[in-house]
Amino acid sequence: MLITIRKPSDAKEVEVTPQVLFESRRRFIKTAALGVAGGAVAFTLPGAPDARAVVTAGNGEKLAGIVDGPYATTEKLTPYKDVTTYNNFYEFGTSKSDPAENAKNFITRPWTVSIEGEVAKPGVVDVEDLIRSHQLEERIYRHRCVEAWSMVVPWVGVPLSAILKRVEPTSNAKFVAFETLYDPKRMPGQNRSVLDWPYVEGLRLDEAMNPLAILAVGVYGERMPAQNGAPIRLVTPWKYGFKGIKSIVKIRLVRDMPPTTWNKSAAREYGFYANVNPRVDHPRWSQAKERRIGEFFRRKTLMFNGYGAEVADMYRTMDLSKNF
Repeated sequence: MLITIRKPSDAKEVEVTPQVLFESRRRFIKTAALGVAGGAVAFTLPGAPDARAVVTAGNGEKLAGIVDGPYATTEKLTPYKDVTTYNNFYEFGTSKSDPAENAKNFITRPWTVSIEGEVAKPGVVDVEDLIRSHQLEERIYRHRCVEAWSMVVPWVGVPLSAILKRVEPTSNAKFVAFETLYDPKRMPGQNRSVLDWPYVEGLRLDEAMNPLAILAVGVYGERMPAQNGAPIRLVTPWKYGFKGIKSIVKIRLVRDMPPTTWNKSAAREYGFYANVNPRVDHPRWSQAKERRIGEFFRRKTLMFNGYGAEVADMYRTMDLSKNF
């Protein structure tokens, strides 16, 4: 067993997170006065009260033609300012504030995504064409970071399954591999060897086809800010946030489980599946509770981040303490 149960008092270590940085004595931003209210949270289908009524977006470019997606939550949205200034995006720096500061001039147009591998119709799609050719949906999802903090984010995007179906996966396709742009001139964090660049991630094909999985191109009804993964990123709300690879340039369908950046960096700490699981702790801190950005008290973390009804069946035969 590689999991160690920690006491709640270990909270400061939670904020430090990645071992590779912990060991190199890097400084991490402290998050003041953040906590989480105890008790369960609600996951509801359409018809729930509109949590968007209590928030305002930024001043970015609005996305047109957005419809409400099939999933939402009644929980209060995390303020736009926090969503866009408290980020993990190591391509722009390791502190939470670095992405917003260092990605200001990140150019994301034109931008293409190559879809290749075990597909009948490989190709390169322009992100603008992708946006125009699909119905944009707003999905209000809980976002749970492996560092034990969380947000509620109104993403805008399209189902990943819709894009994969366009390229017609072959019977050999078992996994989906993702790759981020590698360009140290545009992404200054890539000049540091804190991770093995470019950032790569992966999903099992059935996970990628799950209705919850989306490729997001915006938040709060606006185009995706650079610090959040512009122009297109993965969102899988039942998994820890590091699974949400940003600024995607390549999607490759493959036969074998692909490598993932954090798993390569610290396999004991970051498994391939990265499913939110309060019963499987990170080796250096508990995952039983989380602190919701903007709240004082910590709240209990829900299995699969509260999306068990939609995803648990995919893992029913797996030992989740080993396949974490």
